[in-house]
Parts: sequence; C-alpha cells; structure tokens
Amino acid sequence: MFEKLRQSIRDAMSRASSPAEGRAVLALMREALVEAKVGLDGVKTAIKATTAQLAAERAELETIRRRGRLAAQIHDEETVRVAAQFEQRTAERVAVLERKLEAEQAEQALAESEIAEMTAQYKSAAAGVWPAGTMGTPSAARAGSDADDEAAAAALRRQMDRMAREAAAERSLAELKRRMGK
Repeated sequence: MFEKLRQSIRDAMSRASSPAEGRAVLALMREALVEAKVGLDGVKTAIKATTAQLAAERAELETIRRRGRLAAQIHDEETVRVAAQFEQRTAERVAVLERKLEAEQAEQALAESEIAEMTAQYKSAAAGVWPAGTMGTPSAARAGSDADDEAAAAALRRQMDRMAREAAAERSLAELKRRMGK
C-alpha cells in the first residue's frame, strides 16, 4: 500500500551521510507516518461506510424475501415473480458488498502492519540506529560543506514530497473508483 513511499525512505536512509541529511530523512519518515495514518483512517472510514451499506442491503433483502413469501401465500404470481427478480439482484449486491468489505478489512490489516513496521524504523532511526552502510558508519562518512548538505536535504525533501503527492493521488483515485462503484 505504501511501498513506493517506504522504498523512497529506504533509499534516502541509504544515501544519508551527514547529520543534516539524517534529520531531513527523519522529518520525511515522520511525514510518511502521518500520511500512512491518514490513509489508514480513510480505509477505516470506507469500512464503516461499506458496513452500513451492507446492513441496509441485507435489511432490504430480508424485506424483499418477506414480501415474496406473503405474495406466495395469497397466490399473487406477478408479485412473486417481481420479488424473485429483486431478491436476485439484491442478493448479488449483498455478495459484492461482502467481498468488498473483506477486501477493505484485508487492506486495513496490511496498512496497520506497514505502519507498525514504519514506526519501528522511525524509532530506530530517531535513536540513531541506521541500517548498515548509511549515516553514522565510517564507510558512509564524507567530507561535505553545509551547502552540499542543505542541497541534498532539499533534493530529498522534493523527492519525498513528490512521493507523498503520488500516494495522495492514488488514494484519491481509489476513493473516486469506490464512489463510482468500480
């Protein structure tokens, strides 16, 4: 779900070779976590909406079935036929909504897992524990001016901003598709 964003952070962490770049990466990681949590809230909102819609469709299905039974008791064949058609369509909508709810719940579980992993990475990085070959290790240390550090941090911020915009656009597209029923 957030794989592009996480990969960008990993790339940024591997390139971070100065304290300024490290701080920039931490800030970006924090922003990515916020973005991920907002995305998770969106998924939770979608689950609530789907659950409510599913409950309404199930109630409608039960009403249609009851009306069909009542029509059958009084031998109203036309109403029985119409009720059977509506029952079939509504049962199909219920089945689709059930699958949709399952998919949204799976997406929520995946997002929660990814957020937990991202949080652990952020806490490790904030505590000064960077992956091997990155900032804080002698092999990654380089002599650079503050201007170079600031330029690298600015480039990293631009890259992360672009990734965040792409993630937001993907969420917006998914929401639009959900609203349109596709």
